[in-house]
Amino acid sequence: MLKTPFDFLSQSLESTQFQPKSQPSEPSDRSVIVKLTNVKKVYDNGVIGLNGINFELTKGDFLFIIGRSGSGKSTLLKLLYGAEQATCGDVVVNGIKINNLKGNALAMLRRQIGVVFQDYKLIPRRTVAENVGFVLMAQGLPKREIDRRLLPALKTVDLLDKADCFPEELSGGEQQRTSIARAIVNMPTLLLADEPTGNLDRENAWQVIKIFKKLNAAGVTILVTTHDEQMVKAANHAVAQLKNGYFCPLKTI
Repeated sequence: MLKTPFDFLSQSLESTQFQPKSQPSEPSDRSVIVKLTNVKKVYDNGVIGLNGINFELTKGDFLFIIGRSGSGKSTLLKLLYGAEQATCGDVVVNGIKINNLKGNALAMLRRQIGVVFQDYKLIPRRTVAENVGFVLMAQGLPKREIDRRLLPALKTVDLLDKADCFPEELSGGEQQRTSIARAIVNMPTLLLADEPTGNLDRENAWQVIKIFKKLNAAGVTILVTTHDEQMVKAANHAVAQLKNGYFCPLKTI
């Protein structure tokens, strides 16, 4: 688990093509963080989001999932943090089957998961520090503990000097880094990012990826969906491709 303060170690990783697992994995000393078995998601209007996929992430993985709009990328992430439920198949996160998880049980699991959205989802009338600390306040943590976690989270995304600013006073890149700080302040084991660079220019997008790399080096498992193939190639991590709800062979990028 990510600890406070965040101690980041440099790490050289080679880009590899990710192979979704169609058979049960061999015993391993690496912890399985995410496992989907024959998962299908069909929406009420008949649209198929995912079509019987098998998928596994182990502790410390950093995976990009590429695909066009409607390929199933966002559906996959929503299943992992409980915003959607699978039509059939098993979804397991941190050893917990979450298919029908609700209420307090789902809330407790979400404390182990950080989520970064393309549109930031910041509260306009709260400062950077208040936005980042809001989830901790909602959990009932005392102010001393909130303050203790805020400092390393803001330092990680290089926003200590913006702690008292409101979202409208920030650039797009700063707003996204604020959302990343909010996602990691609870010290998650798994970070999910849905098109996190979609609204950013190249420089700010790369800043976001560098933050993800540091978090991964500290032990956080990272799953990023994107359609930005140039950025994926530059990031030099494993890549999988979704198309029409299926994992398919990865084209050259």
